[in-house]
Amino acid sequence: MKVVLIGSGNVATVLAHKMVKGGNSIIQVFSRNTGNAQELAASLNATFINDITLLNPEGDIYILAVSDDVLPILSKEIYLDTKLVVHTTGSASIHILEPVSKNYGVLYPLQSLRKNKLDAAVPLLIDGSDEKILETIRSFAETLSPAVEYAGDEQRLKLHVAAVFVSNFVNHLYALGERFCDMEELPFNILYPLIEETATRLKEFSPNNMQTGPAVRGDGVTINAHAEILSAYPNLQKIYLELTESIINFSRVK
Repeated sequence: MKVVLIGSGNVATVLAHKMVKGGNSIIQVFSRNTGNAQELAASLNATFINDITLLNPEGDIYILAVSDDVLPILSKEIYLDTKLVVHTTGSASIHILEPVSKNYGVLYPLQSLRKNKLDAAVPLLIDGSDEKILETIRSFAETLSPAVEYAGDEQRLKLHVAAVFVSNFVNHLYALGERFCDMEELPFNILYPLIEETATRLKEFSPNNMQTGPAVRGDGVTINAHAEILSAYPNLQKIYLELTESIINFSRVK
């Protein structure tokens, strides 16, 4: 398909390269971030514009790969009549595109994307304004990823919540662990194998069955010793005790 790409950030960049690899062509890149967009367009042999009124009318699909806060603004600035247009966010409703075109949908990458990692596995959640449009989006999505699933607004938003738990929150805990190690002059990198092993297990087992540590064992002595160590860091101690209580309560309802 001939693609007009609106956006030039991490999502736009990774998806664009997957589109080309899948046999599609990017004919135009629009962004108000001129530097990023010109660089991306050049890498795709596409033209670059920074005036939304100059969108190429020859596209088969128009992809709004922009942030959640920019999407409502763009949806009021663009009118594409019957052209197929999709957005790529997890939290915005499909219906935000109703003013843009009669044919619209969603192509949401359920992944944390970075420009310097173009080969990342990217599951795609899709939706369409009707069955025909949904099937068109599905066919297109399957050129980008082997993992394509339908998800309506509510399903997509719920998966977005789950993604915050397993990615954003987990990464924050890594950051807290690193800061603790730094403050205590401990080598954080010695924890890398443990982090990798914990993540790898998820491919074979439910995390519900793989919980380890003093909380799930009911090891009050160790928990108290940890809390004492963390007494010098009240914020970390609070988080530690709250998560410990959550694990204990969770294990009781298995």
